[in-house]
Amino acid sequence: MKRRSEKTIIGRKFYQQPTLKVAQDLLGCFLIRKIGQKIIRGKITETEAYIGEDDLASHASKGRTPRTKIMYGEAGHAYVYMVYGMYHCLNVVTEKKNFPAAVLIRGIEIENNLPLLAKERAGERLDGPGKLCRFLKIDRKLNGWDLTTGDKLWVEKPAQRISKKSIVAGRRIGVDYARHCKYYLWRFALSQKFGA
Repeated sequence: MKRRSEKTIIGRKFYQQPTLKVAQDLLGCFLIRKIGQKIIRGKITETEAYIGEDDLASHASKGRTPRTKIMYGEAGHAYVYMVYGMYHCLNVVTEKKNFPAAVLIRGIEIENNLPLLAKERAGERLDGPGKLCRFLKIDRKLNGWDLTTGDKLWVEKPAQRISKKSIVAGRRIGVDYARHCKYYLWRFALSQKFGA
């Protein structure tokens, strides 16, 4: 198995930047999941930003709760929650402590195929946070996980940075309840796969 370099693992300073920047800079990076001795690599193709208590689409709009306390913590940790009682969603905490902000990972493109998950094929796109979490076996056991350690779940830099021209922005999905915040163009994707 190829040994990963610590230089390729994204460190904490990256996540401490403004959330909108992190949401775009994560595109093209690789989300890595280690399950036993097997490693799955998925290129991040779609993200959504959630920023502060004033963002009515964010869980933090209701303030600090047992559920959202991770968002108020140190950048670079995973915020994993369940929706509809059946789907998990993976977020990356951003910015500074006590300011609740995070980036939802909405889509990835699988780089390799593993016998453990043989029904999926290399190059397949997993669009939707629930689908990718199910495929990567991400659940609330990883809530609060430090993504900078290079174990179980982490993010690596791409060989080449994605050009800003290849990124498109749109409205976030499923936030019609968020009044004026539903119009924010805080959903980002690689242009060749951006959908409605």
